Amino acid sequence: MDERKIRVLVAKPGLDGHDRGAKVIARALRDAGMEVIYTGLRQTPEMIASAAMQEDVDAVGISILSGAHKTLCPRIVELLHNNGMDDTLVLVGGIVPEDDIAPLKGQGVAEVFLPGTSTEDIVAFIRKNVRPV
Repeated sequence: MDERKIRVLVAKPGLDGHDRGAKVIARALRDAGMEVIYTGLRQTPEMIASAAMQEDVDAVGISILSGAHKTLCPRIVELLHNNGMDDTLVLVGGIVPEDDIAPLKGQGVAEVFLPGTSTEDIVAFIRKNVRPV
């Protein structure tokens, strides 16, 4: 039996209106053989967690440039856990100050990818840390 593809939700929370990076990542993940669901702009944490549950994803990639990562990302992690998605990998990409990375990881974010990270590194991280059933 073939192993199912890794499913990744790429999400843009908050009022940030710039999604070029999210689209580049979504395409790179798709080109690497993953199933990608892109939520579009201006999603609430509740909308993102709901979509992750409905789509039964293995990972949620949060693209954030607005500076609201310390509020939005932990809320998304909390909602995923509240809905039994404890094994869902949560990744953050975008503008995140170095001093905020460790606290985000302490709140359940698996990894933070800063500008300039290669798409190959992101694909490799997901493949290493996700085991689709």
